[in-house]
Amino acid sequence: MSTLSLPNSNLIKKALAGFLLATLAIMALFLFESKASAHGYVSNPSSRADLCAKGTNKNCGLIIYEPYSLEAAKGFPAAGPADGKIASANGLFAPLDEQSATRWTKVNISAGPTTFNWTLKVPHATASWKYYITKQNWDPNAPLTRASFDLTPFCNVAYKGQPSNSYSDTCNVPSRTGYQVILAVWEISDTGNAFYNVIDVNFSGGSGNADTTAPTAPASVSASNVASTSATLSWNAATDNVGVTNYRIFNGSTQIASTSALTYNLTGLASNTAYNITVKAVDAAGNVSPASNAASFTTQAVSGSDTQAPAAPTTLHVMGTSTSTTIPLMWNASTDNVAVTGYQVFKGSTLIATVSGSTVAYTVSGLTANTAYSFTVKAVDAAGNVSAASNVVNVTTPSAPAAYPAWNASTSYVGGSKVSYNNVNYEAKWWTQGETPGNADVWKVLP
Repeated sequence: MSTLSLPNSNLIKKALAGFLLATLAIMALFLFESKASAHGYVSNPSSRADLCAKGTNKNCGLIIYEPYSLEAAKGFPAAGPADGKIASANGLFAPLDEQSATRWTKVNISAGPTTFNWTLKVPHATASWKYYITKQNWDPNAPLTRASFDLTPFCNVAYKGQPSNSYSDTCNVPSRTGYQVILAVWEISDTGNAFYNVIDVNFSGGSGNADTTAPTAPASVSASNVASTSATLSWNAATDNVGVTNYRIFNGSTQIASTSALTYNLTGLASNTAYNITVKAVDAAGNVSPASNAASFTTQAVSGSDTQAPAAPTTLHVMGTSTSTTIPLMWNASTDNVAVTGYQVFKGSTLIATVSGSTVAYTVSGLTANTAYSFTVKAVDAAGNVSAASNVVNVTTPSAPAAYPAWNASTSYVGGSKVSYNNVNYEAKWWTQGETPGNADVWKVLP
């Protein structure tokens, strides 16, 4: 009788294991690409996350798929990412928090004027851009904490409005030597969040011949073509010892726009409203001129019945992290010939909420875990005109997290113990008692 010979079973097991690993890697790639809630990152000088995405920094973890998602609460240093988790914006991309003098690739830099370029995947209404730098004697082999940084930003740009997909600030970087870290913060105005990027830099020399001379004030600012919601501004060029790079436009004390030209068309103004416009010039070193003369005007009132619907809201997207029962939505404001007074939020074809015309975010609650939903938003004006629907956002809620016992300050826990605290699940790394989850290194967040 002949004997049937089977292939080596170990070889079969190895081949199957390799196939499964490859399949999981491909699935992970598509998962993170599809769930990325694209927002923004510093692309020049390249941030730590940007260099990870480019493959220059190694062993970075999942940030390589979405360098634009380093988001945490705004208000640094009083709020924001916890100490030790500043680079990862509170730990979701934990490898970024690994810190040593040799862990990360450095970008060469010099003190003085430096332009920071942001790439914005989804622009948002903005409150400010702030830049911090480590102290000269910081410890590069210890985790980044607030004590590592000079907590007064060396550059603080107030901003009102929504930037485009590319934004830049030119700032005077303080004098340092050797390896330092710059923390760039993009603060959103209509949510509680901000985006945090760290930039690893190496100073090649001293401050050099830094430009400290501000431009002259722009002259002869005037307004023309004043309509109910728009007006055209023009002015004479400012002068500078090196060169003017752009102009900032203010209504009263609030910056509402910027441009490199000598004219600007203001849009989205309120009808029958007084405006007091001034302009300031800025040079490449970030020096700002005195204010120009004021151009004052009042927009025209709208007469007759209003039959024009607002424009459809744009860029509806998920802003932040969804849970098994909630999805946070955000969109770009609509425009109207008079004014937008509200927004209607739809789940499928069902109206589920109406918010005010000054609100561009809404958190949908009461959802079911592991369920697919679609959302749209429409704008409404005072006359009851309703816009067309925004783009459709399709979202699937994550599975409900496992239920663990509530954390108790008087209970002793050992490594591997799992608890729930403030609706977040944690696992203990080692023995602990009385150390609050979320504020102690002994606890790690469970996915």
